[in-house]
Amino acid sequence: MDSAELQKLARRSRSMREAGFALLGASGVLSLFLFVPISAGQKTAAPAPITIATSTAPNPFAAVSIEAKAAIVYDLATGKVLYEKNADAQLPLASLTKLLTVYAALSEFSPTTPITIPQDVTKLDAPHAFNAGQVFTLSDLARLTLTASLNDGAAAIAAATATQEHRTENEMLASAATALNLSQTYAVNGNGLDVNTAISGGYGSARDIARLAGALAAQAPSIAEATTHPYAEASSAGGTAFKVKNTDSIVTTVPGLLLSKTGYTDLAGGNLALVFDAGMQHPIAVVVLGSTEKSRFTDGTALVNATLAHFAGLPSL
Repeated sequence: MDSAELQKLARRSRSMREAGFALLGASGVLSLFLFVPISAGQKTAAPAPITIATSTAPNPFAAVSIEAKAAIVYDLATGKVLYEKNADAQLPLASLTKLLTVYAALSEFSPTTPITIPQDVTKLDAPHAFNAGQVFTLSDLARLTLTASLNDGAAAIAAATATQEHRTENEMLASAATALNLSQTYAVNGNGLDVNTAISGGYGSARDIARLAGALAAQAPSIAEATTHPYAEASSAGGTAFKVKNTDSIVTTVPGLLLSKTGYTDLAGGNLALVFDAGMQHPIAVVVLGSTEKSRFTDGTALVNATLAHFAGLPSL
């Protein structure tokens, strides 16, 4: 190796040593910066605590105890379920079937369509009120029928609608249930009377009936409104006046009530469907199935009160 190459190698070695010293110096400064002890009295910021969000809103439904086999509180404005108990169980409907009958008729006829009372429906079990041959507008007949749960009125409406559609009554009612996507609802007749000791006139779930009641209240508010008073009044086309008593004993106690319907048979027990306004245009459906004749009203009241407490942000009323 000649002298020129030796000088070049020496210069390269000096450069590498200088770079190493610079690197060591920088490391020392960094270590001093990282490990300088904290002087007395100087505080460090504590790490922020981790918080887990929890709901503190009261749940008024937690304390609700009802006799019914099935029930639901269904927010018709949002589609949310606020409370449910066996809400999809298919149970006998009794006279809640009349809601489907009237809904089906209004889907086929105008409210002013005349409906004649046939002879055969006047022989049905009570409650009934009409004579064969009497004629009512569909609206008036529906108002009387739903308020007083009249079996002859419901049968007359069902017969007229089935004839108009060229179907049997249960085919006509099945079509109406399908149109509303009521998957658990099936009706044998239009009034809900038990066919025998083993077969009910209609079956459905609390969820289905909540949606049905809400649809009827929205479709025919004037008919639904008649069911919210202690009595309903109307006259036949011949001028005969009728005043019938509401079968729902709590209609005067439910604020903002939009629709009410009761049902009771041996197979069904006590049923109740309510639609009420919990706020500005905020309809809520409450349905009770398989309770007792008296407890359906206490069950319904408990669920209405819990609903009102829910929207008020209270544990109870």
